[in-house]
Amino acid sequence: MLGWALLFFLLAVAAAVFGFGGLSATFAGVAQILFVVFILLFLASLVVRLFSGGRRV
Repeated sequence: MLGWALLFFLLAVAAAVFGFGGLSATFAGVAQILFVVFILLFLASLVVRLFSGGRRV
């Protein structure tokens, strides 16, 4: 998931360099959403890991 966010960020930068402002904003929005989803899933898995006593689930 983090890899997809990084990919869309790089696409947004490339689109901005070539002057595609609308496309760049779209890619940046997608990258931001994917990054937030990644952080939420990471925190959820961390909480589950802590409450399970460190055992594999």
